[in-house]
Amino acid sequence: MACVSLPKLPITSVPTQNHRNPPSHNLPILSNSSESQFYGLKLSTTTTFSTSVYPCPSTAQRSLIVAKVTKGSAPPSFTLKDQDGRSVSLSKFKGKPVVVYFYPADETPGCTKQACAFRDSYEKFKKAGAEVIGISGDDTASHKAFAKKYRLPFTLLSDEGNKVRKDWGVPADLFGTLPGRQTYVLDKKGVVQLIYNNQFQPEKHIGETLNLLQSL
Repeated sequence: MACVSLPKLPITSVPTQNHRNPPSHNLPILSNSSESQFYGLKLSTTTTFSTSVYPCPSTAQRSLIVAKVTKGSAPPSFTLKDQDGRSVSLSKFKGKPVVVYFYPADETPGCTKQACAFRDSYEKFKKAGAEVIGISGDDTASHKAFAKKYRLPFTLLSDEGNKVRKDWGVPADLFGTLPGRQTYVLDKKGVVQLIYNNQFQPEKHIGETLNLLQSL
């Protein structure tokens, strides 16, 4: 029987990738000012986010987005200082509709747009018999300067430490790093009739809020 020999072929090793340590790609976000395009988020002139790690929200962060105040419920009461340093309680407004809106911070682009939208429609809110209350973690001095600069005719309350925000369960954005922007409409009995989350469209909910108030 004839024997056929085959030529020996070299064995080439295949390079393997280390999946445990993927390369890091840094994406710089540049801004000409200290305010980013994310409404309500203040960043330094150059901020870098790394795409090599994409963190999952921790248990503590997930707890921030659990809604505690829902439509048809009566939210927890509170007493906070307004822009003039006076104590204001939610119970003070019992008997009339109230618009309570939580926003990230004074002087950021989205928060300024939202405040000015409420200002421009404030007479319509008054005609509907409603009060408007803005709440953020800024102190009273910041609120006073903000209200004066933009001629805001409504109440701004200082929730330092974000206690009321947590009590109401206002959801945060960007994995818990950005305070949420959310509006609640309470009827005359203090019951929530509308909840509107508007982080990236801060002024567009004004019309819907007014329509609801006019129907109460």
